[in-house]
Amino acid sequence: MSSGLGGDPWSNDLDLITSAAQAAGVAALGFFGANPKVRFKTEDRSPVSEADYAANDILKDRLLAARPNYGWLSEETDDDPARLRCETLFVVDPIDGTRAFIAGRDVWCVSVAVVHRGRPVAGVLVAPALKQIYQATLSGPALLNGARLEGAAASGKAQLDVALGEDLLKKMALPARTLIHRVSHVPSLAYRLAMIADGRIDATVVKKNAHDWDLAAADLILARTGGALVDMSSAPLIYNRQSVMHGMLMAGSKHALAALADAGLGDMEGDGTLGH
Repeated sequence: MSSGLGGDPWSNDLDLITSAAQAAGVAALGFFGANPKVRFKTEDRSPVSEADYAANDILKDRLLAARPNYGWLSEETDDDPARLRCETLFVVDPIDGTRAFIAGRDVWCVSVAVVHRGRPVAGVLVAPALKQIYQATLSGPALLNGARLEGAAASGKAQLDVALGEDLLKKMALPARTLIHRVSHVPSLAYRLAMIADGRIDATVVKKNAHDWDLAAADLILARTGGALVDMSSAPLIYNRQSVMHGMLMAGSKHALAALADAGLGDMEGDGTLGH
């Protein structure tokens, strides 16, 4: 699928990462529902499957062959500090939502972003089991399967549909709790942000320890629909730092973020719970 954004300075990169992400998605789909081999990482006990590695290999081979001067950051590749010297790099999650993938749930995606000087400038989410492709560049519209995304409705709702853990909801002050209709957990963080971009939910609250690769592509897609992903002081995220982990975050339409801030959500601190 071509982005159709020929006048955009990052359109060639978007076409490149879209093609690579589609190929990685096809490879991952071959393992989906077929009981792939799984191991658990020693650092956080998160699962990784043979499908994650297969998708990662395709992405790394294709992307770095086409852009050998770009840096590389992937969940499934050992971190190389050389990326910090790169003005531009690929930020990759071969399968965002691995737990869902292993369980046979279809809410998972291949997430690829081009990050330039700390911010995403091209991003794609390919959700093969759902037959969906989200795309955006820094100066172009956000697209879903080639059609422009307009984002969430601006206002007028008595309650906001917010994806967050029940444990976080219980810790919120009463004004924030009464404002929220809790949406059940969406296992892929990247896809959860895409759901805000396409208007299915209004916002999400992200526990601490999300990583660059979970966020970068979806951050841009959401931003190009008028929404935002921010930290609890409402500042945008900076990517490709020495640490690629982030503290507690919130994302939503501008209206939803303003309403949550007014209700005191920004005063919450992360609870230290792993996962997002």
